[in-house]
Amino acid sequence: MIIREFHPNDIRRVYEIEEMSFIDPYDINILKQLFDFGAGFLVGQIDNNVVAYIIFWINDENKGHIISLAVDKNHKRQKIASKLIKRAIATFIEFNIFTITLEVRAKSKEAIDFYKAIGFKKDKFVSNYYEDGSDAFKMSLNFFDDWSE
Repeated sequence: MIIREFHPNDIRRVYEIEEMSFIDPYDINILKQLFDFGAGFLVGQIDNNVVAYIIFWINDENKGHIISLAVDKNHKRQKIASKLIKRAIATFIEFNIFTITLEVRAKSKEAIDFYKAIGFKKDKFVSNYYEDGSDAFKMSLNFFDDWSE
């Protein structure tokens, strides 16, 4: 597998993965806009097939934010998501961003466990976060949490 920058011609495949991964997927036009606005956008590719993607950016609070991360259901459990998020984290560090946030469905134990394994911590429970009324956890990774003077 290789990780590379997203290209506009990847959009249909990324959208397919988005649709198979989420109850309320981002519209294809939102995915295009995120790219156009300069969000970090990486894809995981096996042979010539995009099998995963991650979208991330630096928000107004000068924190990194993971917008979306998904893997084709036929390529799960191959450490692809781990490789993508580690590359995104490395990009944040290059820009001196040491706190990263994200939201995850409160009922998605698999996703919560994945992010916890990387070092993310649950910060806040948010009722009715998603369009379908589902709840979320806000999670964060702070590289200085365990640092003391």
